[in-house]
Amino acid sequence: MSWIREITCQVKGWRAARARWRADMERFKVEQRAARKSGKWPENPGPPPTGFALLPWLLMGMGSFSNLLQGETPNPWIGGLGLFTFNSLYIYVTFRSFVKEAREARSTKVALVLMGLVTCGLALGYGGSWLYFFPLLGLATGAVLRGPRVGQIGLGLTALAAAVSIFRAGWDAVNVAYGTFLSTMVTAAILSLSEAVRELRAAREELARRAVEKERLRFSRDLHDLLGHTLSVIVVKSEAARRLAPRDLDAALTQITDIESVGRQALTEIREAVTGYREGSLTTELDRARSALSAASVDPVVRQSGAPLTPQNEALLGWVVREAVTNVVRHSGATRCEITVEGVPNGQVRLTVTDDGTGTGAPATGPAEGIGGTGLKGLTERLAAAGGSLRAGPSPRGGFTVTAELPLEAADLASSPVAMAPREP
Repeated sequence: MSWIREITCQVKGWRAARARWRADMERFKVEQRAARKSGKWPENPGPPPTGFALLPWLLMGMGSFSNLLQGETPNPWIGGLGLFTFNSLYIYVTFRSFVKEAREARSTKVALVLMGLVTCGLALGYGGSWLYFFPLLGLATGAVLRGPRVGQIGLGLTALAAAVSIFRAGWDAVNVAYGTFLSTMVTAAILSLSEAVRELRAAREELARRAVEKERLRFSRDLHDLLGHTLSVIVVKSEAARRLAPRDLDAALTQITDIESVGRQALTEIREAVTGYREGSLTTELDRARSALSAASVDPVVRQSGAPLTPQNEALLGWVVREAVTNVVRHSGATRCEITVEGVPNGQVRLTVTDDGTGTGAPATGPAEGIGGTGLKGLTERLAAAGGSLRAGPSPRGGFTVTAELPLEAADLASSPVAMAPREP
């Protein structure tokens, strides 16, 4: 009784597929009506085709069924069994042809071969209206065998249909071969084109989704870099103002003025980051680093030498200075911080931020490429995309060191959105 269970499962599967198809059609019709009212045609091409789209073509076999009912077919039991077998194989093959995995399965190919044998047997045995099973066979073949070989297979099937038709009904039945060729090639072309359109649409939606995720990541990193540094400076200067207020009111007022200036600058930078047009300046970041380190009672030492940098390199190195100084202020407990910008013999520019603290700028066990917290990891990716590198880790003489290197000649980076930090992560 296993075959009964298989048939029952197959029927249930067909019913479920029909229910999904009808739901998709209803949704598509609603979208079409809404589009007609708004005057804008929807991009959705509608529900994907299923085996139900090919079922009406079985009406081509009504002539053979009529011959059986009217008793015009010799050996009607054989003819009826052949008709039932052909229709069953046709339904099985066409429904599986719209699922790629099922279409490429061996069982589908075997069913298609059996369908061809049944078609040849019925056409040779009875002729007449039974010859129209060849166009149905071509339709099923075009639905299953899509690809570069469908042309050769279509021509071979057409030649077979022509030979059997001429043998049974003479040259007047050559139109059966023509119908077989058309049904094979047109079905394969339409279904292949429909599948390609849907794959392209799915790829476009996936690209749009990835672009949104990329922009969300860029924005989150920018906020981390902007607010993390700015809030750290505000906290440090607020503590300095609190310490200075009881004994030196003028110095405390100076710190409070700096807090106001930093806050206003932070508002401007956030607005620029939201619009995606902010470009960092290394000179500006070095000045801010001096101010933040001094407020945190860290002695800043800044050295800058070498050839002028491109705007892209300045932007990237400015973000490294901002992140490294923020880590010094937050975590290091240092009393001295050295920032060095210099050219190196291999045609690169090197930025080094070293402190003498007992803490770490980020969790690490030794110098390594791209280690550190969220900010350093994001900067590692940015510099790597621009052809540079970032190393961060404990210094051999104590403290923590962040070293960034970038190509000095960065003409080809001018068009790279990654170099225009923070537009791209």
